[in-house]
Amino acid sequence: MTAILKVDTIQDTSGNNIINESSDTITIGASGDTTNIIGTLQNNGSALASGITEADMWRITTAFSGSVQPITANWERCDENTFAKIGTGMSVSSGIFSFPVTGLYEVVWNVSWSLDSAEARYIYSELITTNDNSTYTERGTGWTHMFNGGGTTYASATVGVFINVSNVSNQKVKFGVNSINSSVNTQGSSTSNKTYVSFIRLGDSQ
Repeated sequence: MTAILKVDTIQDTSGNNIINESSDTITIGASGDTTNIIGTLQNNGSALASGITEADMWRITTAFSGSVQPITANWERCDENTFAKIGTGMSVSSGIFSFPVTGLYEVVWNVSWSLDSAEARYIYSELITTNDNSTYTERGTGWTHMFNGGGTTYASATVGVFINVSNVSNQKVKFGVNSINSSVNTQGSSTSNKTYVSFIRLGDSQ
């Protein structure tokens, strides 16, 4: 025998809604409630997006020399046939990157350098953020150095941060490089990631 219970709302003994259906939307619990699921929650239809909803990667296409901050030219989103982004992706204007939606983002900045028959006591990459779309603060640096090997010497540095983006108009990021030797070349390529940055939204803003 099959029994059917037809209701729009189920309440607890105190009159609080446990389950409510309205306009084909089912709400379980209320704000502040804890919902425990015993067993397996299975998606047999079209569920809301879960997991990573934004992932993007940009790179510098052309090499340049010396210290530059911020790097404003020759940015491109990776476009090789093995690349794909998730979500809307980042946007950049005059070297300043804006986030598409709020969230907690992991940003990783990797720089590759070369130097011909010379030395550089220090070279570093800069990851710089703003919390008010005005004042920028260096939040990460990747240090290295280069020796005189009698030919071309190569080096790289990587730095990463978490950026809590609660307002996409205010929280932004830019990137730079600095070297004691102005002949140090920051590497670029339109087909390979030499100097690049990745952005992954880990979850909601905190």
